[in-house]
Amino acid sequence: MPNKDIFIDVALPVPMRQSFTYQYDSALSEQALLPGSRVLVPFANRNLIGVVLAVDTDCQYDADKIKSISGILPSQGNLNEEQVAFLSLISRYYHHPVGEVFATALPVLLRQVAPQDLEPTPCWRRNPLLSEQQFADQKAKIKASAHQQLALLAFFTGDKELTWPEIRMAGFSKAQLNALLKKELLEEDVITNEVYTFHQQQLRESNKPRLSVEQSLVISAIANELESYSCHLVDGITGSGKTEVYLQLIEKVLQQNKQVLVLVPEIGLTPQTLSRFEKRFAVPVALHHSALSDKERLQTWLHSKSGSAAIIIATRSGVFTPMLNPGLIVIDEEHDGSFKQQDGFRYHARDIAILRARQLNIPIVLGSATPALETLHNAKSGKYHYHQLTERAGNSQLADIELIDMARELSEFGMSGTLKLAIEQTLAKDEQVLLFLNRRGFAPAMTCQECNWICDCQRCNKPYTLHQNQGLLVCHHCGSQKRVIKQCQQCGSIRLKTMGQGTEQLEQRLNELFPEYSSVRIDRDSTRKKGQLAKLLQQINDNEHQILVGTQMLAKGHHFANVTLVAVLDVDGALYSYDFRAPEHMAQLLVQVSGRAGRESKKGKVYVQTQFPEHPLLQDLVNNGYGHFAQFALTERQQAFMPPYSFQALFRAEANASHLPQQFLRDISAIELGDCMLSGPVPPPMEKKAGKFRFHLLVQSANRAALHNAVKQLTDNIQQHPLKNKVRWSIDIDPQELTW
Repeated sequence: MPNKDIFIDVALPVPMRQSFTYQYDSALSEQALLPGSRVLVPFANRNLIGVVLAVDTDCQYDADKIKSISGILPSQGNLNEEQVAFLSLISRYYHHPVGEVFATALPVLLRQVAPQDLEPTPCWRRNPLLSEQQFADQKAKIKASAHQQLALLAFFTGDKELTWPEIRMAGFSKAQLNALLKKELLEEDVITNEVYTFHQQQLRESNKPRLSVEQSLVISAIANELESYSCHLVDGITGSGKTEVYLQLIEKVLQQNKQVLVLVPEIGLTPQTLSRFEKRFAVPVALHHSALSDKERLQTWLHSKSGSAAIIIATRSGVFTPMLNPGLIVIDEEHDGSFKQQDGFRYHARDIAILRARQLNIPIVLGSATPALETLHNAKSGKYHYHQLTERAGNSQLADIELIDMARELSEFGMSGTLKLAIEQTLAKDEQVLLFLNRRGFAPAMTCQECNWICDCQRCNKPYTLHQNQGLLVCHHCGSQKRVIKQCQQCGSIRLKTMGQGTEQLEQRLNELFPEYSSVRIDRDSTRKKGQLAKLLQQINDNEHQILVGTQMLAKGHHFANVTLVAVLDVDGALYSYDFRAPEHMAQLLVQVSGRAGRESKKGKVYVQTQFPEHPLLQDLVNNGYGHFAQFALTERQQAFMPPYSFQALFRAEANASHLPQQFLRDISAIELGDCMLSGPVPPPMEKKAGKFRFHLLVQSANRAALHNAVKQLTDNIQQHPLKNKVRWSIDIDPQELTW
């Protein structure tokens, strides 16, 4: 006889730090409820989708008052036992509501009552019914002017099957795909969720480059650790062949019929990484990033869970992707700040990937030319395995770095005479130039020449940025925008001028200085359209543009064979920042940007413009390299009792009234917290944002357990505080930004 008295604990997507108990009549369904099952339950005046955490026949509450679930959802979208344990663990670590953590880990369509997308994914391939001659005859019917159709057809090599996300990310359109289908050169099929099985012929041996001695030693050392958990840092200079190390390790994991998760920091790197992997392995590769549709992300999730995807390439949120046969996790550019979620559930993908690898008992490889100081400390202290690649692959050499003293040089459009001459000489050799300015828009401020009024965002008390191409003034802090004004809103004068320079203005000035050369701008504004970034990067590699202007998007792992001159126009902001991490971030950015110069046989040159060329940080970095700088920075951190020599948690509070967040944080922290230090409450450098006044409370301890105990005490205090519903508050464990 079925047991009708089954009680379940359910995690619901609500901002409450608890699970909820429901009962379930097993006689009404043949589908068993297990931890990880998705259920529909009544909550307040609505139905919500939750995830079962535990199933029991006993209940500590009055059973007559326990609500019954409304339904059980399809099992394809369920989590497994490992995921339930993993997500519960990180909910406790980050002190974040368990239901919101589980919701973050589920694709959007699995949080809906009736997703219609649990069906196979459509894909396309060359028409297998055509002989080689028939294929050539049909191809000849394509007009010579239809360059994109021909390029798309060439994209389908051999028996390769491509999904729409892969086609779109390569820069092709539905119209071009349909044109080839109409000519019967391609056919449509579906990818089924069959468990992937590796075959040796799916390796393309001829594509392997010759390894250096260092690469061989690193691969051999990590390959000996593939059967259990171990964490490895590959600290390799730009161009040293870290990706080849990943590829050869991945090959060994695929030979064991296991899956690999590869995390990259930027959406822009996924097409490049995908191309590199598909040239090497004829295996199913899935993508996961925010530019995909909800359906596309769900399909990646399902293929990974079922084992039909051998390799998953993902950005930050892909760390939650389930795997049937996990074998290895790789995190490329592990130092990158985009692995840290800065709102809502503030997790760090690198850190929880390490936790997940430990739980799965599989190895994880962290790679960077500029490792985060915390990571470097863990490697040097023996917590992680430490591997170095100190030589560039092939014949390429590291670029020389030269500081330009802007206090002594005459400048035009933010460029010194030395830099302009170097640009002219580089372009004359048919080589490319990359100019780095981490400031979007045309100009960061607009002011009145009569009364010195500044056009500020009233919600943030910060200047609007002028985006001249769009005719907009945009606040880069809260996102508010308005049309460009024609006169001063204080005195009525029309004598308005811009202050400072952004990438949009720099591109315009370069077109004026070098009209015979093509320039291109790579930033968030110029790459908003789907497929646009991949298209622009291909144009750069095809040498269609000689002058590249970009923000930090261009500093992240892109390979430009013909770029021999790189210039960083302004680094001074990071030299005197409130944030103790600012020097580290600046050093990483400088080294990463410098790595874009001279990647093959051509020698590169890097110019860094600064008002402070004698600054010890710049001198150390230029003369001794990142490794020496990092050791010095770690010594400073130790002396100042900063991470990684202490552990931090940041409480943020904000409200419409300026006094409320300060009072709230002061009240909850008026307790004894043992081995912890409190700093604050204090306003951050930017006190007002999006109309809210903000205060911070920093908790710091040499002992991680003591820190978590203190955070628990403070959150317990919050639950009892009368202002808890009048302020918006959050907890950030291991914060990366203290100035926001």
